[in-house]
Amino acid sequence: MTDKPDRSDLPRNWLITGGCGFLGTSLIRRLMTLGGCSIRVIDNLSVGSREDLAGVCDFVEVSPDEMTGNGAQVELVVGDILDAELAQRVAEGRDVIVHLAANTGVGPSVEDPRMDCETNVLGTFNYLEAARNAAVSRFIFASSGAPAGEVEPPIHEELPPHPVSPYGASKLAGEGYCSAYFRTYGVETVMLRFGNVYGPGSRKKSSVVAKFIRQALAGQTCEIYGDGSQTRDFIHIDDLIDAVIKAATVAGIGGEAFQIASSRECTINEIATLISEKLAQLGNISMQVDLASPRLGDVKRNYSDTSKAQQRLGWQPRIPLNDGVAQTVEYFLDQQLYASAD
Repeated sequence: MTDKPDRSDLPRNWLITGGCGFLGTSLIRRLMTLGGCSIRVIDNLSVGSREDLAGVCDFVEVSPDEMTGNGAQVELVVGDILDAELAQRVAEGRDVIVHLAANTGVGPSVEDPRMDCETNVLGTFNYLEAARNAAVSRFIFASSGAPAGEVEPPIHEELPPHPVSPYGASKLAGEGYCSAYFRTYGVETVMLRFGNVYGPGSRKKSSVVAKFIRQALAGQTCEIYGDGSQTRDFIHIDDLIDAVIKAATVAGIGGEAFQIASSRECTINEIATLISEKLAQLGNISMQVDLASPRLGDVKRNYSDTSKAQQRLGWQPRIPLNDGVAQTVEYFLDQQLYASAD
């Protein structure tokens, strides 16, 4: 079970960019449980879908001219975060913007760095400008540990950034604009540096846990880039959503960045072994693993020091990796998602 927000005045009017995706639908599910929130979603449906949104709530698809924001239903506006005029319109009347829409992952940024820059930098800028012009009081930015780059972990908020990949550079730029908009314009920006997110609902996610499960269910060989000794910090979706709610409700954190992860270093070999064990135990499915060439832009070690989030947000992760991976495997088995992996 998760705690209720620390303050009774949970923001009423929410705008969630990328709200049809894994993180967005998980946040909406939580807000619907808490109740009393008017939710507007902006999404270009490039990853998440109307069906994904419908899986967590009733919604009405509207044009910008049809928006009411009366809270009777979740409003979906289909559009791109690069549309600056649309950003201004959908931000009107909102108390908080949760900016989740982005190009995610190192691989796509290496393949197309211009796309990564335009999406992650200009898209973030558009919604910061919208927040400023619409007097939105709180802006939550979904960042990553990638801006830190190749450093000796654990990663913490005071480390000088040295991004390795274009993805890390674009997230760092987004953090820079968030800092500037707080210090210059007073928009209460909060930057959450997410670890590797996994959990139920991640059927379209391209990161390692979901990808390996999909590949195993499809009878495909799971590829590990390099020798598998590289480490990551895996965070369960429920723990991550706890942090987003805290970031929207805790006072006095404008302009701050927080590492949101488990503070546990886990090798890719270890996570692959754990997934394989759960697939065999829960589904009698064998998982085949092969090693491939190292991937450009990847860092060798990555895990976080979350002490600042514990102290300032009152947040800490709750779900052990073993339990979380079991939940995720059960979710994929229950959904019978045996389609070919991406």
